[in-house]
Amino acid sequence: MELLLKEELIELGAQDCRETMAGVSFKSTQLTAYKICLWSRLASRVTLQLKTFKIFDVLDLYLAVTGMHWEKIFDLDKTFAVSCSGTNDSIRDTQFGALKVKDGIVDRFTKSMSDRPNVAKNDPDVRIHLHIRREEATLSLDLCGNGLHQRGYRQGTGAAPLKENLAAAIIKRSGYTDGLLVDPMCGSATLLIEAALMALKVPAGILRTRYCFQQLNDYDQSGWEELVAQAKYQARKNIANSDLKVYGFDKSWRVLDQAKANVRAAGLEHIIELETGDAKNLVNDFTSEGTLICNPPYGERMGEQPELIVLHQVLGERLKSEFSGWNVAFFSSNPDLLSRLGMRANKQYKLFNGSLECFLKLYQISSIARQAKAHVETQMTPGFAEDFRNRLKKNIKQLTKWAKKEQVNCYRLYDADLPEYNAAIDLYGDWIVVQEYKAPKDVPEQKAKQRIMDIVAVTLDVTQIDPNKLVLKVRQKQKGSNQYEKIQQVKSVFTVSEYGAQFEVNMKDYLDTGLFIDHRLTRRMIGKMSAGKRFLNLFSYTGSASVHAILGGAESSVTVDMSNTYLDWAKRNFELNNISMRKHEVVQADCLSWLARCEDKFDLIFIDPPTFSNSKRMEDSFDVERDHIQLFTWLENILSARGEIVFSNNKRNFKLDFEGLEKLGLKATNITEKNRSKDFARNKNISNCWLVERVA
Repeated sequence: MELLLKEELIELGAQDCRETMAGVSFKSTQLTAYKICLWSRLASRVTLQLKTFKIFDVLDLYLAVTGMHWEKIFDLDKTFAVSCSGTNDSIRDTQFGALKVKDGIVDRFTKSMSDRPNVAKNDPDVRIHLHIRREEATLSLDLCGNGLHQRGYRQGTGAAPLKENLAAAIIKRSGYTDGLLVDPMCGSATLLIEAALMALKVPAGILRTRYCFQQLNDYDQSGWEELVAQAKYQARKNIANSDLKVYGFDKSWRVLDQAKANVRAAGLEHIIELETGDAKNLVNDFTSEGTLICNPPYGERMGEQPELIVLHQVLGERLKSEFSGWNVAFFSSNPDLLSRLGMRANKQYKLFNGSLECFLKLYQISSIARQAKAHVETQMTPGFAEDFRNRLKKNIKQLTKWAKKEQVNCYRLYDADLPEYNAAIDLYGDWIVVQEYKAPKDVPEQKAKQRIMDIVAVTLDVTQIDPNKLVLKVRQKQKGSNQYEKIQQVKSVFTVSEYGAQFEVNMKDYLDTGLFIDHRLTRRMIGKMSAGKRFLNLFSYTGSASVHAILGGAESSVTVDMSNTYLDWAKRNFELNNISMRKHEVVQADCLSWLARCEDKFDLIFIDPPTFSNSKRMEDSFDVERDHIQLFTWLENILSARGEIVFSNNKRNFKLDFEGLEKLGLKATNITEKNRSKDFARNKNISNCWLVERVA
């Protein structure tokens, strides 16, 4: 962007232009500086360098500031503010640096004029900036005030609007200068407005009414007013005589209403036409070839990606089939999504949207695009994607009849069957959850991203489900509070069936859905074992095992978990199954602490502890393999004479301490394979399950 800015400044009359870190330095006359403030589409602000000096301590800074004739720069009746960037060994805090400059200015005014100007944090007349780099400091005047990207036409915005100067840079790099322009996802119309202003040669700052240079003592009012008058006259003339046509579409009428307000404020309502429309339904009803420019959603939130994959694929096909001869520009932080357009970019530029690295890719839709698909920039990995497609089809064919017979509508379709496609795919009614397992360290990040996109694209194609009902989640080790962190705020909650029981599942708000479907047969077994028994469910999660136990005839039950969120969920599951709470208790507690002090007796206990967690009852933490004998010591104390314990955990290669159990008078039978359903037969390491009883 620095190179673009340099070229623009030269066009506006600046001299000795040099690219710097995130900017361009230049020399100019006062009126040229005014002209740059008025016309620059790319600059965020223009500053006038006052003084550069060495600072080895705070006193050096103070003396340099008080030695300047601030009273000649601005008057006492003007308010001012100081900002600071950078630090060194003596100025270690930017607020402290700004404070010292403020003190120096105030003391200078007091000494020379026996009075001082007021400081204004908000909207000051004069803005002074201190920049520190090692032992060198620079004091500058901000000539603009508010950032130059604030053109004055923005009345409202959609989600994540582009800054106006970034939009202008995108237009510049796209090569568009005039002619037909279309944005199929226009949002608040920033790209369209900036493009139209550029094509019509309307100054970027034509609507601004206030600049900080107007508050300085050397302000050339007549020179500035002449610049503005000439610019406004030419802008009105250009707009009135133009036959330029610019079109924007967006599927949100609310966002489009905001865009229309922006267009009216910019005075471009006769140039820019806006209509409600979904980019997936884009058709070429235009009478000539032109430029299509687009800033689609980036898919920064994982759950957005399935719909966006489909959007990019459909849009790419429409562009190739209907927009022959057009120039196309896409701006995104997600090159993997752009690859789904199925087109080869002839140029690519890197730009930053704030701190987010983004790419502007330019395409030319060839005249033969109607007859043949363009080269796919990053196709599905050859061979493996087809293998994945075939495996998924095979699994679906085998499992559909089985699921109907089993009376379940939640089951696993795929579980990393092919190592290259390291994910689990679960069906929940008419929803699908794709859980991406963390890629091994030796797999490049880009390749891992491409593979998960292949998985999503193929799954959508094979199952033909609504993309909005495919949820993508990243499976990786969770730490601390992140274990139960919400991953999206959009509610997608519905009820599923399992052996006659009804359960609430939530597709998007949490890492897990609320129902561990690999425990399906264990829950059914518990239901069959529960008649007339006192049942305890520890680490109960959403209480699904308790529901099966109660429906199976449990005399009473206690459901214990640390999380109020999941216990509330358990209560809703009870309600779904018409369960009265009269004999069925729900307890919020640290399960290990509760277990250690429990004095009641239970005939059937289900416990599915975490592999690892922090607990008040353990010296440092709880580790299921290290501490399970202590766990069974507590369990044995509350187990009735002929009671049984169903013990499950997800620890890979878990080794049960049979000798330790025997000392407690307990014996264990491995029932893992007995409780492994057909949809989990491909993964032998997902969990292990034991039936523990007293030694006869």
